Amino acid sequence: MEKLNRNLKNFSAALESLEALKDEPYSVILRDATLQRFKYTVELFWKTIKVWLRVSEGLDCASPKNCIRTAATLGLLDNNEAEQVLQMIDDRNLTSHSYLEEVAMKIYRRHSDHSALMRTVADRLTSSQ
Repeated sequence: MEKLNRNLKNFSAALESLEALKDEPYSVILRDATLQRFKYTVELFWKTIKVWLRVSEGLDCASPKNCIRTAATLGLLDNNEAEQVLQMIDDRNLTSHSYLEEVAMKIYRRHSDHSALMRTVADRLTSSQ
């Protein structure tokens, strides 16, 4: 349980740092900072779900998408949320190609929807303890 609390705390801090950028005026520097924060926030998101699965359900999962599918099967995420999270993970994987303007803008435009979904799941995880 201690590890889950630590992961939730770190994930929440990362999510807050991402959310802090949402009202800033657009610039390429802001976009790049947002993508960097998005990248590490998504990493902490799925790893927190991984720990939740281990602590709460006694299940292990190895990859981000496997963890999300398992969480959906157990009802932590509904089907629509699971689909959105899988898209979010794809976007996170694409950040390695953010030097391409089109890719960077595509992810940047979706980050606020992704952040809102991560906030919903974070609140759900916190209240389940």
